[in-house]
Amino acid sequence: MSKHIIVDPITRIEGHLRIEAIIGDDNVIKDAYASSTMFRGIEAILKGRDPRDAGLLSMRICGVCTGTHYQRSIEAVEDAFDITIPKNARIVRNLIQGALYLHDHVVHFYHLHGLDWVDITSALKADPQKAVEESFKWSDTPYSVGKADLIKVQQRLTKFVKEGRLGIFSNAYWGNKSYKLTPEQNLIATAHYLQALDLQRDAAKLMAIFGGKMPHPQSLIVGGVTCVQDIQNPARIALFKTLLKKFTDFIKTAYLPDLTMAGVAYVGEALDGTGAGLKNFLSYGDFRLDDTGFYNSALLFPSGVVLNGDISNYIPFDQTKVVEDVTHSWYKGDKPLHPYEGKTDTNYTGLEKKDDGMSYLKTGEKYSWIKSPIYDDNRVEVGPLARMVVGVAAGDKRITKYVTGFLALLGDKLGLGKPAPTAALFSTVGRTAARAIETELMADVMFDWCDELASNVASGDTSTWTEFDFDAVSKDAKGHGLAEAPRGGLGHWINIKDGKIENYQAVVPSTWNAAPRDHKNRMGAYEAALIGTKVSNVDQPLEILKTIHSFDPCIACAVHIIDTKGKELAQFKVSTNCAV
Repeated sequence: MSKHIIVDPITRIEGHLRIEAIIGDDNVIKDAYASSTMFRGIEAILKGRDPRDAGLLSMRICGVCTGTHYQRSIEAVEDAFDITIPKNARIVRNLIQGALYLHDHVVHFYHLHGLDWVDITSALKADPQKAVEESFKWSDTPYSVGKADLIKVQQRLTKFVKEGRLGIFSNAYWGNKSYKLTPEQNLIATAHYLQALDLQRDAAKLMAIFGGKMPHPQSLIVGGVTCVQDIQNPARIALFKTLLKKFTDFIKTAYLPDLTMAGVAYVGEALDGTGAGLKNFLSYGDFRLDDTGFYNSALLFPSGVVLNGDISNYIPFDQTKVVEDVTHSWYKGDKPLHPYEGKTDTNYTGLEKKDDGMSYLKTGEKYSWIKSPIYDDNRVEVGPLARMVVGVAAGDKRITKYVTGFLALLGDKLGLGKPAPTAALFSTVGRTAARAIETELMADVMFDWCDELASNVASGDTSTWTEFDFDAVSKDAKGHGLAEAPRGGLGHWINIKDGKIENYQAVVPSTWNAAPRDHKNRMGAYEAALIGTKVSNVDQPLEILKTIHSFDPCIACAVHIIDTKGKELAQFKVSTNCAV
């Protein structure tokens, strides 16, 4: 008899996410539903405001990718006003966004997703000396895993266990049959988990050097950036490179080796396509490499679409083919709408209480606060895997080099005598690997951007802002800022009338991936990726967490908060008198 299970809340993500799954007698997931239980109201808040202020407000959509929303919003306004920013501003924006990628991806692998692969308590059984020897199988210069380092990690874990307080490692499915790493491998990964907690502050510093602070940087404005003194000070650029080198060392000698180690251990799940899902991929493209205008520039990540996993068929991206459907979302609407015409009118219909006393999603009706984006009548996945797949399909030499290099390394570690098959990327394991591949690529190219910025300033170009006449350009206009966030394609669309925002819509990565079914009853990326997954223990659905975490959910981006019963949540008294 099939079993209907609820995983709510999904932890180790940003925001509130609920997964319901129908699991057969064979423990295989037959059906799945993803629901966000929070509502986002930023679009409504922005109406009637000055478009130049949209960036500062829209970055509050999320507390993680703050700078990404900030930049997309500003780019939407720049598109509406037909503004091309100076070279220095382009490079600075690339560096800030690149630093966010490094920070986000490393935190995701170790602190959000890693515990789906790594059994922390198994590390207590490891032989530290054997773990040291194991580390050299994956790196010629493994990161900080000497015998003394590993013994200290074991001592910390042992103390936690004896005192009955695992802290950040509590309430997990330790001992689950799905864990495949050896005790020594678990100890290595655990050590790097703890080290990454300290190192992530360096990535935050990278963003703050040119962003002013982190989170919620302040240095981007319509027309360019404000960090004039920072780019003119060689010491600031040198500090950026120093911190980048330190963090890159961790990426190359800890993150990538640990990912390869896990890839070999879980290669069976990669080869059988566990978690593959839609196999339809979309990338808006991002990181301008020249100054010919935002939608004309060469890009580090090409824009495009790949359908049915066919990397021999690259399809150019066309933003006019993006629509959002609300058939199964808690909004009013009877047809898919392009974001320029998008509406955010709520229609919450609640859950259904059944005889077992549990409340379930009304899956035949509306069941999520997330809308369902559709591209040219296709449901698609966005994110690092999409960027790597589209890059290879587009014939991008840099991306192809990094992807084929990783597949060759994986094939070597598996003893295949040839690269691992590209098809292995179409899986939960592959989605996780793509993020690591992208992280190394990003770290390497950022050194070039630092040199490009220093060279351009040294040549005498200190321009950081393009002047424009707001009154002349802002009467009636519309624009879009489409690029990539760490989690995938992020778009902001803005309609301006009489100098004020008339309509605003944001379609974010977790809108694409975490969306419910659409008007044709087609699944979103999360839902599709769960179908066919075998769960080793229905009471410990580790496999569900593993696949969902591989997308790095950020549900706060896709929605925000509402009290459905209309209760007053809080009252605040704000004094504007600085002397008080």
